[in-house]
Amino acid sequence: MPAPHLYWTDNLNPWIVHFGGNFGIKWYGVAYMLGFFSAFLIWSRWARQGRLPLNADDLLTLLTYAMVGVMAGGRLGYCLLYNLDTVRHNPLEIVAVWHGGMASHGGIAGLILAIWIFAHIRKLNPWMILDAAAVVGPLGIILGRIANFINGELWGRPSTVPWAVIFPDAPLVNGIEVPRHPSQLYAAGIEGIIVLLVAQRMFHRQRRPGMTTAAVCIAYGVGRFIDEFWRQPDVGQPVFWGWMSKGQLLTIPMILCGVGLWTWRSFAKDRMPEGIEEA
Repeated sequence: MPAPHLYWTDNLNPWIVHFGGNFGIKWYGVAYMLGFFSAFLIWSRWARQGRLPLNADDLLTLLTYAMVGVMAGGRLGYCLLYNLDTVRHNPLEIVAVWHGGMASHGGIAGLILAIWIFAHIRKLNPWMILDAAAVVGPLGIILGRIANFINGELWGRPSTVPWAVIFPDAPLVNGIEVPRHPSQLYAAGIEGIIVLLVAQRMFHRQRRPGMTTAAVCIAYGVGRFIDEFWRQPDVGQPVFWGWMSKGQLLTIPMILCGVGLWTWRSFAKDRMPEGIEEA
């Protein structure tokens, strides 16, 4: 392996403003806020165009539901799927958000549940609202993965590719820091940009509500399964059959649900509003 000094070291500051201790503003938090803000702007535009049956108050309520669903689902998902032993001994760890830890699978599940509840209360077609969320969701994934890179976390497996990066917090190999795949950026492209393009195409061409949600579930699941081959499995997490990470294992139900939903909604009689334009 080439000498580590030949590779760039990720010493980026995760803090935008740091007041000391765990207090301040991090890029990771700003990524979430930018994702939600972008979603609100796009939804507002669609509402003005008559593509979403929501008024200004409904949009703010929907945004609140989405934020709570993503944040609560992401945190619970991480605690239950990746940090269960700690939670068993200290249940308050669930609310200790300053310790870090969010799971994308949990965030997606929380978002779906929150939007379903919102649609039920407002007596709206839940598939139409879920499709609107599915289109903007990849924006949050793109921003979140870039923030992961800035934080120097979720690093990739050791590599000698010219664009490999040294992450100071990654485990040492034979007592030295080694270059690794910048898997966070791979994920931003595969889980984020590609899925966003799939979602855009489906949403603007498919008239059956729920089809975009199904396509995003399949595309994200397949993309996550692929890019996990470059990502270092989380410390302390099992590797199944000698090669499959827990992240990959968790994508399988998502892909199957997406295929099932696609099949079911293919026969739906309800239709999305006409005149949909690009976001």
